Amino acid sequence: MRGAGGREEEGGCEVKRTAIAIGLIGALAATGCAGMTDTQQRTLTGGAGGAAGGAIIGALAGNAALGAAIGGAVGASGGFLYGKHKESEQRAYDQGYQQGKSQR
Repeated sequence: MRGAGGREEEGGCEVKRTAIAIGLIGALAATGCAGMTDTQQRTLTGGAGGAAGGAIIGALAGNAALGAAIGGAVGASGGFLYGKHKESEQRAYDQGYQQGKSQR
């Protein structure tokens, strides 16, 4: 798409590049999780999702790279914390199960 003065508008290209990056990140996240713990998978997924969302918001605001970096960091942190919470829940469940089993 050409804007005033015959120059291509950068917004359209930036959104296309962002969409391609999101697709590549998604493909890597889906195939790269084999052999990882649940917490590691959640951290990776959170980081990828955060980077994708941040890139989209950043592209709209004028800096997709900064948005992706911030979104990735926030998403990875959230994924890690959620993974640790789920591990804690599983440990509590396992302890209760073993106590109930031993009382029979």
